[in-house]
Amino acid sequence: MSFGERVNQFDAWLLDRIFQPVADALPERLTAMEVGMSFQVGSIVLSAASISALLMLDGMTINNLITNVLGWFFEVIFYIGIHRMRAMVRPGYQNPFRIMLAGMRPISIPFAAYALYQAVTADAVYELALWFNSLSQLVFVAGIYLISCNVPPPGHRARQTSFGRGPLPNEL
Repeated sequence: MSFGERVNQFDAWLLDRIFQPVADALPERLTAMEVGMSFQVGSIVLSAASISALLMLDGMTINNLITNVLGWFFEVIFYIGIHRMRAMVRPGYQNPFRIMLAGMRPISIPFAAYALYQAVTADAVYELALWFNSLSQLVFVAGIYLISCNVPPPGHRARQTSFGRGPLPNEL
């Protein structure tokens, strides 16, 4: 098995075994797509806070500032693109983002790990700003995985049983 196949296998495992059960457990009025999009907005806000904090602490040169602001604009553009295509996700059908974001999901994990490493090894003066950045990356990863989850058909959650019990009267 090649490295790429192992990465795809890990991505499918993470999506199917970790995030899809979380998406299935969400209330019917709150879909995984909505939660994932909220996570994306949170990631954008945390990233802006990180860039602002580093700018205030004089931790950036003009070249670093331009690079980080351009990266932040890419995050905003990514959000806008996903937001415009979110109508393609329909309950009871295969989520098209599952395939479309197959390359983005696994590559976001090492970036989040590197951001955590930066926050852990940062100088004390920059530590808080880099923790904002690492939290932003973690929220982005969770959001992109939730966006990729399938949305069950309406009424699916009412029929679903949990821990061997039948549905409660308010779940019917």
